[in-house]
Amino acid sequence: MTNITSTSMQVMQIGETYSYRYQFSQEDVEKFAEATGDDNPLHLDPQFAANTPFKRPIVHGMLSASVLAKVFGKQFGGSGGVHLSQTLDFVRPMYVDTEYEVRFFCKEINCRRHTAEITSEVFDLSTGKVTLRGTSVVFHRDLFA
Repeated sequence: MTNITSTSMQVMQIGETYSYRYQFSQEDVEKFAEATGDDNPLHLDPQFAANTPFKRPIVHGMLSASVLAKVFGKQFGGSGGVHLSQTLDFVRPMYVDTEYEVRFFCKEINCRRHTAEITSEVFDLSTGKVTLRGTSVVFHRDLFA
């Protein structure tokens, strides 16, 4: 497998991988809650979260998955990628100020439609455990030629 780390790819091949490291801040969680209206105290209130199985506030599931849109829309081969479909499995909670790495694997390419099926797994770098996984179909005219 080839590991792609550059954002200036010209063409992607089946079997190639790409990884991206990131983390969310409490401010990110608060802005997401404000933008979406999801002000569940599980995400925002440490006292409330302390009495849950998670013991502390967790990142919204859809905020945790939003990194996929960022990577496909801009990081992954430059601007121009568009999500066509997405499946998600929320495997473990994610927390603020924790470093994560999402690893993408190009499973299939349809050159005629300029699409690819790409699997994704998010890893908590402190534990090595998967927190999120999914499969995307992505359109990119130049990347999947």
